[in-house]
Amino acid sequence: MKILYFSRDYTPHDHRFLSALAQSPHTIYYLRLERQPRQLEDRPLPPQVEQVVWQGGRQPAGWRDYPRLLRDLKRVIRQIQPDVIHAGPIQSAAFLAALSGFQPLVSMSWGSDLLLDAGRSAWMRWVTRFTLRRTTVLAADCRTVQIKAASFGFPAERVVLFPWGVDLTQFRPGRAEEFRTRRGWQEAFVVLSLRTWEPLYGVDVVARGFARAARQNPRLRLLLLGGGSQAGLIRTIFQQEGVLEQVFFGGQVNGDELPQYYQAADLYVSASHSDGSSVSLMEALASGLPVLVSDIPSNREWVTDGQEGWLFPDGDDLALSEGILRAAGQPEVLAPMKLAARRLAEERANWPVNFQRLLEAYQRAVDLHRSSLSSISKPLKEQQP
Repeated sequence: MKILYFSRDYTPHDHRFLSALAQSPHTIYYLRLERQPRQLEDRPLPPQVEQVVWQGGRQPAGWRDYPRLLRDLKRVIRQIQPDVIHAGPIQSAAFLAALSGFQPLVSMSWGSDLLLDAGRSAWMRWVTRFTLRRTTVLAADCRTVQIKAASFGFPAERVVLFPWGVDLTQFRPGRAEEFRTRRGWQEAFVVLSLRTWEPLYGVDVVARGFARAARQNPRLRLLLLGGGSQAGLIRTIFQQEGVLEQVFFGGQVNGDELPQYYQAADLYVSASHSDGSSVSLMEALASGLPVLVSDIPSNREWVTDGQEGWLFPDGDDLALSEGILRAAGQPEVLAPMKLAARRLAEERANWPVNFQRLLEAYQRAVDLHRSSLSSISKPLKEQQP
């Protein structure tokens, strides 16, 4: 099968998908819609994947570029003649693929495209509805996304649930004692946050909640990774609350180094206001790390309050602070949570197992398309003399 993988940019998630697809028996072509100023992924494409040279993928793409890109996309499709196109997010790459008229189309939601972007304006609602109507199969990473797609009229029987999953051999329980010792954290209770510092992900809520808890418990340390547009605000919160020395800024961390940060922590926190199946949450669970996450629908699909960790009301930094203090003060409760977290990851977040669902989505889309063509051609044959 020839698969044209069409994505908005080249991110760590794209690298992971393409690396897995490269090991499949299929022929994989990669089409990049745009290139943002900040490079999101520096690892090269797998050698088995052919990157398609076209008019896109060189700079940011706006709506005014779409007519020109659509014309060239149709040329690419004629040249490659793929058996299926995999495209996402919904309002960018998948929209262009839908405009091309190609079938079968597997549209993959990236979570926020349906949960947030689809409702931002009448135009975005139209784009979303248009794309879904021309989608053969939708790959959704959680039921929350499936429900949202249903609100646009997309049938549940054509949704393949595909929680992306993690490498359970890379992310596993352990204790990064050397890492903690270098920072004098032998007796500390370490909280880990690694979401992007943008309003959607609530890292400012984490900063306020941690600062309040840290003033009450000097053992607390925050291992804060990443960066983003809220950097000034977040640092100001720590400075004003007098807890800056209890925060370690780890910056951007590559995938190979990431497991040690989970193993150096005692608690994972996320205050994201919207999410699909969060990969960092699954990595934390796989690492046997108790979690404290915002009480939003997608997180409730993964975390049962009091089992793998706790939920706190979305945006409530006071509740987050109380949750951190509770976790730090109840070490006997954390031990069974660690086991429950790892067990859940093994059951539902195993990347090699979950990835097969994406391959199944491709085959299902091809089968549905063939079936639809057959149902159209049969009446035509019956009309012939």
